[in-house]
Amino acid sequence: MPTSKPVNALKPKPAEATLNCACSCEEYAREARLIQSSLLPTKGLCQQSVEVAFRFIPFADVGGDFADVFVLPDGFIGIYLGDVVGKGLPAAMYSALVMGILRGIHKTGTDTARVLALLNARLVQRPISGRFCSTLYALFNPDTRELIFSNAGMPQPLLASENLCRPLGEGGLPSALLPGATYERHVVQLAPGDCVLFATDGLHELRNPQEDEFCSVQMEEVWARCSNKSAAEAVELVFDRMLSFSAGGSAHDDITAVVLKVF
Repeated sequence: MPTSKPVNALKPKPAEATLNCACSCEEYAREARLIQSSLLPTKGLCQQSVEVAFRFIPFADVGGDFADVFVLPDGFIGIYLGDVVGKGLPAAMYSALVMGILRGIHKTGTDTARVLALLNARLVQRPISGRFCSTLYALFNPDTRELIFSNAGMPQPLLASENLCRPLGEGGLPSALLPGATYERHVVQLAPGDCVLFATDGLHELRNPQEDEFCSVQMEEVWARCSNKSAAEAVELVFDRMLSFSAGGSAHDDITAVVLKVF
């Protein structure tokens, strides 16, 4: 009669358990990257009087930044981007929640302030402790070259026009912090050649080895040179200068940029 093996013999050895855990973690990270990449734009947009380019660099395998670019049924170009507090997988999961809500409400017309107010209302309805996000929602009318946007705590967009650079609009209360939050609706008349940079604070607050911030030292100077470049060229220039500024050091936050170029 065969003897049964001891229960301990059926348990994986510590080294095997560690290897299996490492493989599982890597697989989970790979799946998370795949899911997040499916929620982000796969390419830019170019039509009529506008070109839009996009770049995303997560701090870890996945990140809490989010963005999308799309064409609405009325022909308007929609852009939203944002930054969830925190990093890694928890932030990425919350950003997916925010994007799902935005995709459900961003077709409610041209009132960008109402879209952000609705987003805030739905997030505070079932709050998650310690979680909130900065969000910016913008619409561009290709026929009139008018930019309409509302801002819930994001860095101000930067406009490059005729080799000058200036911030647009104002910030606002981040999404999911307080019930009943309201937002301003900013309207900017753009002209052919104008270039607008929307970016999360990972780009604005990037530091070099001397602890200087990219935004206060170089960002406006770099962006002022982008009025004669395409959206794709402008985003490449900004990220090239960013890497040069950081002197090869690693970023400490997710970095996302969306560039809108007017023809």
